[in-house]
Amino acid sequence: MGSTGSSGMKDEHYDIVSALYHALQGADVSSKYIEDAEKEGDKEVVSFFHEVRDKNRELAMKAKDLLAKRVH
Repeated sequence: MGSTGSSGMKDEHYDIVSALYHALQGADVSSKYIEDAEKEGDKEVVSFFHEVRDKNRELAMKAKDLLAKRVH
């Protein structure tokens, strides 16, 4: 497996945690963008940010599953 970085975690674990964090952060901020677009009445932008949020949630779940398989 990968090397251990200065964090004390294996690099691949750290990378998965980072991807998980950023996917969750993206999903969270997308909810704000949805609210903004709803206030403006822009259904196309609302739909787009729903898709962005859903994709980020999907990626977060994949990252969580990958991490669970590797961390004991």
